[in-house]
Amino acid sequence: MNNFKQADSKQCHPRQAHNRQAHPKQVKSLFSALIVAAPFVLASSSSFAGGDEANGEKLAQQCAVCHGADGNSSIATNPKLAGQHESYIVRALSDYRSGARESAIMAPYAGPLSDQDIRDLAAWFANQESDLGVLKM
Repeated sequence: MNNFKQADSKQCHPRQAHNRQAHPKQVKSLFSALIVAAPFVLASSSSFAGGDEANGEKLAQQCAVCHGADGNSSIATNPKLAGQHESYIVRALSDYRSGARESAIMAPYAGPLSDQDIRDLAAWFANQESDLGVLKM
């Protein structure tokens, strides 16, 4: 005997269960749970949140020789960091620091950086204007 029932007490097959509409109390409960959980999810998912741009500018002085004073490198082989997404910079520096991303040049610079230093650098570079321009077609 089938134990699946629709809201009007008619039996239905499990494949038909998706056709039922959610009960208003279920929707309200789910919505309430999302409201309560949202701040915690957002806080934990923002690994690059909380960067201090002013401190990032100070830390970026050591990056200027290769990446330019404002993150716009004039050396073609060195990446331009200005305007880059914070999350990318956080990931790249964290990976250089941990060794997940290998670079004999970057490892000594990223190695001593704290998580906060990385967030600060990311905040500063992300807020600089890139001189890459836009490809016109």
